[in-house]
Amino acid sequence: MWTNFHSHSDYCDGKGALKDYLDAATKAGIKYIGLSSHAPVPFACKWCMKKEALPLYLQEIESLKKTFPAMEIYKGLEIDFIPGIVSPADFMTGLDYTIGSIHFVDSFEGNPWEIDNTLQVFKEGLSKIFHNNSRAAVTRYYESTREMILKTPPDLLGHLDKIKIHNTQEIFFEESESWYQHEIEKTIKAVKGTKIIVEVNTRGLYKKKSPTTYPSPWILEIIRDCKIPITLSSDAHNPDDLTKEFQSTAALLKDIGFKNLSILKSGIWKEMPFTEHGLDR
Repeated sequence: MWTNFHSHSDYCDGKGALKDYLDAATKAGIKYIGLSSHAPVPFACKWCMKKEALPLYLQEIESLKKTFPAMEIYKGLEIDFIPGIVSPADFMTGLDYTIGSIHFVDSFEGNPWEIDNTLQVFKEGLSKIFHNNSRAAVTRYYESTREMILKTPPDLLGHLDKIKIHNTQEIFFEESESWYQHEIEKTIKAVKGTKIIVEVNTRGLYKKKSPTTYPSPWILEIIRDCKIPITLSSDAHNPDDLTKEFQSTAALLKDIGFKNLSILKSGIWKEMPFTEHGLDR
C-alpha cells in the first residue's frame, strides 16, 4: 500500500477532477491521500487555483469523503512562498496540511521569476535579475527556502532542490561545488530545528526532467543523518501519476538507510515502516 500527499487536479494545472484522483487511488490500493492543488497567488498565474475557487475546492473534498468512506482523504494546498507577497501562513484555515514550495525567485519587469518554467524563461530571469550569475540566483533560491522554513513553516517541504531542473538542458551549476553543498547544508540545518517533513518527489524522474529525485540522493543522506522525517510523493498532475517511480525510489530510500515514511493517519503525521513495495503493514 502506498500513500500520496501531493497531487494537482483541474482546480489548478492538473488533468482530471478530484474524484478522478480518488478513483485512481482506490485502484492503486491507496488508503491515505492528500489533495493539494496550487494555492492562489495575488498576481496572474496560469497554473494556480483562482482565489474564488478555493471555498468550492474545500467543500468538494469534504463531500468526496462521503463517497469514499474507506479512504482517509485530507485537504491540502501547495503554497508558494514569496516574501511579502504570499506564504503558507496565508492558508492555514480549513486545511489538514500545507506543502511549502519555492517556484518564484525575485522578479523582473514587474513579474515574479518562475524558476521552473521553460528554459527560455529561466535564462531570461537569470540574465535580467542576476546578470547570468547562476550562483547568485541559486543562493537566493535557498535563502528564500530558509526564510519560509523559519518564518512560516509548512507541514511538508516541497521539491527542495527543484532549482536544478534546467541542468538537464544546460549546466548552470554543479551539485558537487562547495558553495552549493554549503547552501544545502544550511537549509537542512534550518529544517532540523522544525517539525517539517521533507518530501521526496518523483515527478522529475517520470517526466524525464531530472535524473534523480527531488532532493538528490546525496542530500537525502544528509537528511537521514539529521534524522529529519520524509514522505514519498509523485507531485501527480494526472490520476495515472499517483505512484509513478515509487518502487524504485522506495528501494533507493531503503539503500540510503531510511526506515520510515511519514503519512497522515487519523489526522496525525505518523512514521510508518516501508519496503520497496509500499508501507510495511
